[in-house]
Amino acid sequence: MKLGARMMKTGLAVAIALYIGNLLGFISPLLAAIAVVFSIQPSIYRSYQSIIEQLQGNTIGALIAVVAVFTLGNDPFVVGFAIILVIGFTTTLKMNENTVALAVVAVIALMDSTDQTFMYFASSRFSSMILGILAAFIVNLVFLPPRYETRLFKKIDLATTDILQWLRVTTRQLSDEPALKYEIVRIQDEMRWTDHTYLLYSEERTYLKGRRFSKGRKLVLFRQLITTTKKSFDVLKAFYRLDHKIEQIPEDFQNALVDELDKLINAHEKLVLSLKGRIKRTHKQGLRQIEEPNIPLLVERLMHVYEKTNNPDKLVFLPLASQLMEYHYQLEKLKRLLKSYQSHHQSDYIQTTEK
Repeated sequence: MKLGARMMKTGLAVAIALYIGNLLGFISPLLAAIAVVFSIQPSIYRSYQSIIEQLQGNTIGALIAVVAVFTLGNDPFVVGFAIILVIGFTTTLKMNENTVALAVVAVIALMDSTDQTFMYFASSRFSSMILGILAAFIVNLVFLPPRYETRLFKKIDLATTDILQWLRVTTRQLSDEPALKYEIVRIQDEMRWTDHTYLLYSEERTYLKGRRFSKGRKLVLFRQLITTTKKSFDVLKAFYRLDHKIEQIPEDFQNALVDELDKLINAHEKLVLSLKGRIKRTHKQGLRQIEEPNIPLLVERLMHVYEKTNNPDKLVFLPLASQLMEYHYQLEKLKRLLKSYQSHHQSDYIQTTEK
């Protein structure tokens, strides 16, 4: 079992909320722990958004609960009616599901039967929930703040490495079909998580003007890295679909296809290594070699070969030609963006590893 930062932060925030709740003598400190579970977020920015929204949601729930108790009592049907109103108000305000759920919990907690003075009982329970929200926000702010830049690059690097390895094997018709089919599904899931991590990274706020400009360039560079990796994945899927039809291509063209694709893969790997800082920035020849793959000429040859044949299946290679052209175009674009970033931000490295 792997313990993630969010799991540890949830446990710590629950412990803090329970401790402070007992220390202050709240009637139900357990509500503070429940509020923590609904309030922990994966990023500081989302935590800030969440605390404002959840304070609003809990206030709406508390007000409706108090009005309902004083006017209609706390009969079970009245509680249900109050919950319907709370859900209606919060969804109309487009609050997220956790906020709506926590507002419902607030209604149920405040409308519970009690022998104590209702206002004291309600204010104590409402304070417990506010304590849980604040505890989650503070823990999220100061304890193990997420480093999405490093996490994002690792996901991109891992996915790129897997895709390029499979491309090398597949183009030589050495891949095991069941294994490749499984890997394609797995890599698709990894790319979805990469997009999610990119979203979290883009939400991180920088408050210094210089760093904000650098962060904007990093976002563009990371977006292009992801796009290029996806295009290489599209090429891999195209080869997978054509696995048994590649043999229809003349042997000399098969060799040319493997050679050109190897150059393309090497170019992609060099760009990733350059981003890791493993290629000297003054060693420009390594980056010039990215121009060696001549994919447009390769695609032209492919079209020329099949214009001379009457094979009815020749059109199935058009998607492969399209994917190769698009992959080459995105790789050239990535090269330009990387060189531009490295020339303008020589001292601001992308965090590719944990410090």
